[in-house]
Amino acid sequence: RFERQKFVAGLLKACEKRPVRVAALEAIADKVESALQEKPDREMSTDEIGAHVMQELKHIDKVAYVRFASVYRNFRDIDEFKNELNDLLKSRE
Repeated sequence: RFERQKFVAGLLKACEKRPVRVAALEAIADKVESALQEKPDREMSTDEIGAHVMQELKHIDKVAYVRFASVYRNFRDIDEFKNELNDLLKSRE
């Protein structure tokens, strides 16, 4: 079940001490809710939601993106974290 408050709280945690407006995070929540409404069964897996959030955060704030990714993808070691950072740096080029 999608709980908007819990969802936004998670985004706020990823964006803690970052120059990200709450309105931007609310907009992400709006997009996820809209995507849910468009689905015939009004269901979306947590993987789909997480991928959507990561894509949005990548455009808003790279540090918040990495923070969210580290929790969402549950990095097991520093190499997984390093690979994510390298991918992020490659996409910047």
